[in-house]
Amino acid sequence: MKMRFVAALMGLAIGFTGPILAQRKDILDPQITQQIRLLAMKYDEAFNRSDAAAVAALYTEDAIYAAQDGTFHGLQAIEKAYANYFQHWHSIKQVSTVDRVIAVGADIRAFGTWTSAFQDTNGAPKKDRGHYRWLLVGQGDTWKIRTHTNRSTNLHATN
Repeated sequence: MKMRFVAALMGLAIGFTGPILAQRKDILDPQITQQIRLLAMKYDEAFNRSDAAAVAALYTEDAIYAAQDGTFHGLQAIEKAYANYFQHWHSIKQVSTVDRVIAVGADIRAFGTWTSAFQDTNGAPKKDRGHYRWLLVGQGDTWKIRTHTNRSTNLHATN
């Protein structure tokens, strides 16, 4: 009797699992998650070269970048913001970590942390870290940043 009861419960559990997983729209293909991690690596590479144009190329034309020093609308304004940053701060090593990736309709939200070692205009070493949030949209066979919110937890602190 107990065996039949256990078997019946297992059958019910298995029967409910399929529809529940089918309703989860935020579960991503592991390849997409890997593509987002590669995008973060491209961002870091361009940032570490102080290449404002290459960083901006990762954004959509209508992108919005919100950071401590302002909110920038559109690709040209974002490129100008990075160029201004790179005039005042020389990146030694920026590392972004993608902590969470979820689907939102056809778009992707990525959440993560970053650390940065850099020098100011006087050559003084500095460190910073924080959190970011991206809303990404597919464009062809790549993902682009539509919105980027960046928050520092230790803005321009010294070692």
